[in-house]
Amino acid sequence: MPANLTVQFRTAETKYRAAKTIEDRRAALEEMLSTIPKHKGTEKMQADIKRRLARIRQESERRQSPKSHAVHVEPEGAAQVALIGPPNSGKSALLAALTHARPNIADYPFSTTAPQPGMMQFEDVQIQLVDLPPITAEHMDPWMPNVLQGADAALLLADASTPGTLEGIETIRDRLESFHLPLVGELPEDADDRLMPLPTILVLAKADVVSEADLQVLEELYGDDFPTVRFSGPSRVGHQRLKLELWKRLQLVRVHTKRPGKQPDRGTPFVFHSGSTVLDLAERIHGEVAGRLAYAKVWGGKIEGQKVSRDFELRDRDVVELGT
Repeated sequence: MPANLTVQFRTAETKYRAAKTIEDRRAALEEMLSTIPKHKGTEKMQADIKRRLARIRQESERRQSPKSHAVHVEPEGAAQVALIGPPNSGKSALLAALTHARPNIADYPFSTTAPQPGMMQFEDVQIQLVDLPPITAEHMDPWMPNVLQGADAALLLADASTPGTLEGIETIRDRLESFHLPLVGELPEDADDRLMPLPTILVLAKADVVSEADLQVLEELYGDDFPTVRFSGPSRVGHQRLKLELWKRLQLVRVHTKRPGKQPDRGTPFVFHSGSTVLDLAERIHGEVAGRLAYAKVWGGKIEGQKVSRDFELRDRDVVELGT
């Protein structure tokens, strides 16, 4: 579905690109969110704007808060993904299995007391995973909603062999919902502007030792709400499938560039949220390039060097040559 963006939205977008301060960027993003047409064709763009707004709000609050109470995880890589779950749900073990991080893995509750980031390789990009302290009915660190607002997605860990797992999952959903952070399997088409829905995968941890019956109970109960993945670090169960499902939830596209008459640069790709355009690529490279952009040529899918406009939507694995 075409986005059909309005003149008012494009004007706000121009203000955002020209903004020099956090306050100006925040105002421009709020204007973009209020003027963007609300339909299925723009839901990914709406989610992207909300993520950028959340990070700006988080940064503003971090600067205003006393340093002793401020917790901030600097985003790295293509996206930031939060690991959440009840105590002893396997978050730290997953982080250790998929990244080079070495978190404290213990069989007692609350062994994780601060955010622990690690970088996960997925094909030609890196995705930041952040292990967070457990959430219970009695306790949730006060800084955690701010960190989650800046995340692009979440992995909700559950150990089906642990008593109270179902109650733990529902507690987490309810507590985050109270902070306007509902966990969702798919971004809603008619998202409420007051909410920050977080695309989520339910990870069934320790799948190599949990009974088949217990795994099936969680899949049947939550399969309609979230994509579910069986996972085990030591046995390498679900490693690749989890990465693939996470990539789908993140709704990102990778783009390579090339110069006229040259081979494409196959190094680290540019990464954008789905719905981004050739103009967004030009802006990422340099503002002057965007200002002088006349056209682009694209290779990918069934297109082989076809000229496209500045508003052409980028697709995963496209190769783009910018013309000025």
